Amino acid sequence: MSERPTAAATQQSIDDADAAALAELGYKQELHRGMSGFSNFAVSFSIISILAGCITSYAIALRSGGPAAINLGWPIAGVFVLCVALAMAEVCSRYPTAGGLYFWAGRLAKRDKKKWAWYVGWFNFLGEIAVTAAIDFGAATTMMAFAALTFGVEPTAVGTFALFVVLMVIHALLNSFGVKLVSRLSNLSAWWHIGGVAIIVAVLWILPTSHQSFSWTMTAWHNETGWSFAPYVFFMGLLMAQYTYTGYDASAHVAEETKNAAVAAPKGIVMSVVVSIIGGWILLYTITSAIPDGSEAGLAKTLASPTGLPPAQIFLDALNNPTMAKFLLFIVCGAQFFCGMASVTANSRMTYAFSRDNALPGSKHWAKVNKRTGTPTNSIWLCVGGAIVLASPALFNTTAYLAVTSVAVIGLYVAYVTPVLLRRLNKDFTPGPWNLGKWSPLIGWIAVVWVAFICVLFVLPPVFPITIDTFNYAPIAVVAVFVLATVLWYTRGRKTFMTSAEAEHLTMDADKLLD
Repeated sequence: MSERPTAAATQQSIDDADAAALAELGYKQELHRGMSGFSNFAVSFSIISILAGCITSYAIALRSGGPAAINLGWPIAGVFVLCVALAMAEVCSRYPTAGGLYFWAGRLAKRDKKKWAWYVGWFNFLGEIAVTAAIDFGAATTMMAFAALTFGVEPTAVGTFALFVVLMVIHALLNSFGVKLVSRLSNLSAWWHIGGVAIIVAVLWILPTSHQSFSWTMTAWHNETGWSFAPYVFFMGLLMAQYTYTGYDASAHVAEETKNAAVAAPKGIVMSVVVSIIGGWILLYTITSAIPDGSEAGLAKTLASPTGLPPAQIFLDALNNPTMAKFLLFIVCGAQFFCGMASVTANSRMTYAFSRDNALPGSKHWAKVNKRTGTPTNSIWLCVGGAIVLASPALFNTTAYLAVTSVAVIGLYVAYVTPVLLRRLNKDFTPGPWNLGKWSPLIGWIAVVWVAFICVLFVLPPVFPITIDTFNYAPIAVVAVFVLATVLWYTRGRKTFMTSAEAEHLTMDADKLLD
């Protein structure tokens, strides 16, 4: 009788298949494959972070449409974002590499492959650094608010920035210790988010003596934007959801550390969005229905909360129990901490891959992998340093900081949709083991149209009158990224990016294994 393979032998067979698939794409296995499918999902789910994004961006929708924009806008945006995630996941299954988006664009483009990869890579790289900066600076701001409520600490620009730097350093250190620790912390983060939402929802339904009606929670209108055209105001309110639904490309960036990546990574992308849609809507509905005063004046008072966070003010007002309100805010602080850690993970892996293809100045240094930990340590510290520099204007002017980080969402979605569009235009694409089948064209084109639509929303002025403090600097930031990428392309990229043998993986036969 033949012996049944042991669990270790089976796992080794999977690892060998993953390494062979990576070799087919032109890369050597260097990172350690220590992530399960759940851990892969957890990284993306943590970066989306409904406990971070929904809380810190809540004021956007409350000001621009009120409860209607919050509770109708979240699932509406979520369905379209899910189409984007599904379309990305299908491409990820065929090309499960740490480079993710830029590699996909290079493989799928019919002409100027390196150029497509270059521009997508730079939008992805700078977008992820901006997202990392925004997440940890938001975490520092929330933690300072928590400290003010709990210990009477007065928040200052210098104090908030100092805490931001401390958080960035801690996240760099945690990511430097090895993928197993990152995997465990990612798993803990996923359960923290799920458990945290459950606790907040339970507390806000059990302790308050009254709640707003279903019809009010779903349809009540509030407008402090200065604009009078209701559809425009509502569309601006969608930005709360869209700002939160970012970062799910992380599952692709950790694909080279994930077992059975061609299936687990695309599933991680999709499931992180699905769980966020459901959990985020339950959380937002609960918080909104707990608002004690649903009048125009009451909503305006909530927006003007001295905490700087309307949901924190809702906790205080609805519970009439400062200790419990602080506990709920502590849960949010923990979620934001995990969110920042996951963002550094994804950012550093993308940076490592981009440097592996000689895209960044000093690429040889950033592409090094620590042999002991199996992590791209140098890239981790580059990302952290870049995020600190990007957030430094917050020391002097919040508007300047917001202008710099506004590239985050637009930059990422430009990078998200480009390979999706190229996949639709490439009739020779061979689907991977995880694919959309006959639904692929419909879902892909919906994704392309939606991203085009939201990119227009991102560059429109959200409030009126338009002043130096309310001006939408996102278009300037995006143009700046495009100009920077163009200058770098003509000064070094066209000569150094994916040169000689390094470029073969963009043009080789997709179905031919390398020897």
